[in-house]
Amino acid sequence: MFQTARPDPALPKAEAYHDLLSQAEGLFHGETDAIANAANLSALIYHGLPDLNWAGFYLLRGEDELVLGPFQGKPACIRIPLGRGVCGTAAVRREAVLVPDVHAFPDHIACDAASRSELVVPLVCDGRVLGVIDLDSPLPNRFDAEDQAGIEALAALWVTASAA
Repeated sequence: MFQTARPDPALPKAEAYHDLLSQAEGLFHGETDAIANAANLSALIYHGLPDLNWAGFYLLRGEDELVLGPFQGKPACIRIPLGRGVCGTAAVRREAVLVPDVHAFPDHIACDAASRSELVVPLVCDGRVLGVIDLDSPLPNRFDAEDQAGIEALAALWVTASAA
């Protein structure tokens, strides 16, 4: 069984993300199934980063809808139209959306009322959006540029491993 390292709160974020990236590389080694890799990455992120209440994937289905994929946390919204909420916005923009206070984000979709901040990173392969990685926290201002860079690196690794 794969053992994840418990997050050390004293570890600088850059080192924590480096450790997560190394663990994800190990999990993905020899595995190309997108759903299996998404499930493992969701668990790795959820258990490897502090102060999260949700971590998971929404995958593009058809041309205009994100559908709930593997995740960790409470049950979530199942379908999100492109352009709606933080996830749909990130997918349309093809860039990360970092929201310090979800109550201040127009058109925020509240799947869990406890969520206060959110980070969504699109999964892009050859210019095509495959979906997004979505992180929620019960703390306002939980995410910053280091979190964005770390999740973008994990997203790129997932795309490389899974979209071949």
